[in-house]
Amino acid sequence: MEDYLIREIDRIGEMLTIIARKLGLLTGDTPDYSLADVKKEFDKASLPFDLNFVLQQENPVYYLVENQKISDHGLETFIDILFHSDLPEATKTALLSDAISYLDAKGYFSFRLHSLI
Repeated sequence: MEDYLIREIDRIGEMLTIIARKLGLLTGDTPDYSLADVKKEFDKASLPFDLNFVLQQENPVYYLVENQKISDHGLETFIDILFHSDLPEATKTALLSDAISYLDAKGYFSFRLHSLI
C-alpha cells in the first residue's frame, strides 16, 4: 500500500510540474540528447534488453510489456526518455501513441506522456 501511495504522490508532483511549465512558472526544458547517449546510459545501467532490438520490433511497447514485463511506470519513463532523444519524429510519435493507448486502456493515466502530445 505504501508503494502505491508513493507512486501516486510522484504522479501528482509530475502533473504539477507540467502545469507549472505550461504556465511559464518554471523555466528550462528537458535537454535533448542523442540515441547514442541513451544507449550508453542503458548499457551502464545493465538493462536486461538491447535498445536497438527493442526499437526494431514491430510494436516495441507490446514487446516491452509482454516479453520484458516492464512496469507501467517503467514504460512511461522509457517513452519519455526516447521522446526527448534524436529519434525520428515519426518513430517518437508512434511510440508515444502506442504507450498512451496501452496505459489508458489499463486505467493508468500518464500526465507525463499526455503532456508530450
